[in-house]
Amino acid sequence: MRLILLGPPGAGKGTQAKILVEAYGIPQLSTGDILRSAIAAKTPLGLEAKAIVDRGDLVSDAVVNGIVSERLDAEDCKPGFILDGFPRTIAQAEALDKMLVDKGVKLNAVIEIKADADELVRRVIQRAKESGGARADDNEEVLRKRLGVYQEQTAPLVAYYADEGLLKTVDGMAPVDEVTAAIKAAIAH
Repeated sequence: MRLILLGPPGAGKGTQAKILVEAYGIPQLSTGDILRSAIAAKTPLGLEAKAIVDRGDLVSDAVVNGIVSERLDAEDCKPGFILDGFPRTIAQAEALDKMLVDKGVKLNAVIEIKADADELVRRVIQRAKESGGARADDNEEVLRKRLGVYQEQTAPLVAYYADEGLLKTVDGMAPVDEVTAAIKAAIAH
């Protein structure tokens, strides 16, 4: 099972990924985690990424793509994987397509977890109140900025994967177990 989870910040991708990891016995690959692992392992690309991060710059697509490609070659990814946070752009999606062709594997589905922006903001504000505002990203201004970046950079992936016939959309505003059931049903078809 090879999946990509798409959806705006706060839509529940991380929650659903954890449930799917348990259900299918495949790893969740988050770009941030992959980058941190490569840096910790001091791989050549990891060292390159560390130098970029240490300068305060954003890691280039070429480095991110290389690190993701290395990670997809790991033994635990042989039965499948869940990509969360990658690809973020059409250029990364095209690079991923090439990577997968080179590796002789295909995506099973791209799951879009649709969510209403205003409701996401309300949820985040509620979560911040419940946690005493412990998380720095739990504020409306930051979330609205992240939602804007998502709309601009990542939302075009919805049309890209729809054109490839891989896109399945689920309602991220439903209760967690209903979202999970909808994802499993979408994967089964």
